[in-house]
Amino acid sequence: MNTSVKIRLSVMMFLEFFIWGAWFVTLGTYLLKNLHTTGTEVGVAFLTQSIGAIVAPFIIGLIADKFFSAQKILGVLHIAGAILMWMCSTAPDFKAFYPYVLIYMIIYMPTLALVNSISFRQMTNPSKEFPPIRVLGTLGWIVAGFTIGWLGWEQHGTLDLTFKTAAAASLILGLFSFTLPATPPAKAGQTTSIGDILGLDAIGLLKNRSFLVFFLASVAICVPLAFYYNFTNPFLNEVGMQGAAGKQAFGQVSELLFMVAMPFFFVRLGVKKMLAFGMIAWVLRYIFFAYGNIDTNYWMLIAGIVMHGMCYDFFFVTGQIYTDNLAGERFKSAAQGFITLATYGVGMLIGFLISGPIVDSYKTGETHNWTQIWLIPAGIAAVVLVIFLLLFKDKTSMNTDPSLNLDEQKDMRLDV
Repeated sequence: MNTSVKIRLSVMMFLEFFIWGAWFVTLGTYLLKNLHTTGTEVGVAFLTQSIGAIVAPFIIGLIADKFFSAQKILGVLHIAGAILMWMCSTAPDFKAFYPYVLIYMIIYMPTLALVNSISFRQMTNPSKEFPPIRVLGTLGWIVAGFTIGWLGWEQHGTLDLTFKTAAAASLILGLFSFTLPATPPAKAGQTTSIGDILGLDAIGLLKNRSFLVFFLASVAICVPLAFYYNFTNPFLNEVGMQGAAGKQAFGQVSELLFMVAMPFFFVRLGVKKMLAFGMIAWVLRYIFFAYGNIDTNYWMLIAGIVMHGMCYDFFFVTGQIYTDNLAGERFKSAAQGFITLATYGVGMLIGFLISGPIVDSYKTGETHNWTQIWLIPAGIAAVVLVIFLLLFKDKTSMNTDPSLNLDEQKDMRLDV
């Protein structure tokens, strides 16, 4: 790629995740404080992410891959998203708000695949060229969080500005998308089945007992993940943390640092221990939240946030590598699509449905019993961890060189 293309792709990736981070982190607080919703309604609002994740493969598989250039679809979706984000900011109550956020997530989730597709199609060596561009996405999310915290929108009750900020950024990216390199449809004229779209060709991997255990653990661990997405920001604001959204951005900083360190741990620990340490981190994170406070145990709140990097990288990134190598060349894409549908679609859908009523059940007046609330996802993660340790058989041969980067290690076959 020439420098011009690299810059344009980097700007695209920065804006893509800045948009998401600008409103998604503080959504729960906005709904509870500004629209006076229940915890159940907060869960229903976050559930739109799972709906979007389920619908996204159909938009990509039936439209983007067959009929229109990816950069043009990206532009249209983000311009439409800008309108919907602005409408979210003006909705007077949850009944009016929900249709806007639902439609928005249905059209936003496909853009996550589109920005990757546009990037990969311009690269000759994606394993080396993609990471420096993708990291701009995480930086965009971090900048959004720090900006919200610095401006004090949570404390001032002006979180409607998060949607307006996302709308402005979405409009900019929508218009900017038409300047991106041409990315014509990759499967024009080809027949695409529902099984291809959902990655069901990879379902045969479930015959492998270890993969079946990993698959079920991945779905189950997304249930406590939903608690984190839904209620971390409302929790931190309720206990009195200043600039909570900015503090939460340290979770993405941690994600970057753990990503850099993963090759070191991957070679020395292997798949099973990496996945296990990731789940242990989930348990500890929620325990820290349960017993943390703004006074003597403030460090626990910060530790729970910072552990996001280990929670995400050690489990999900390791799981993606494990799935990639187990699937083989024929089913690589199908396997990744299948596991994504199961986790962000089914697993988090369950989590979003149960987390809201649980939070409501521990509400007294205007406050919540957060200790009891956070011990529930901690317990779920602990049960998943124990079952995983008992049933997952690590037959992986990690014949990898510690000097290899993570992408080079992904290309090496795991003997499972």
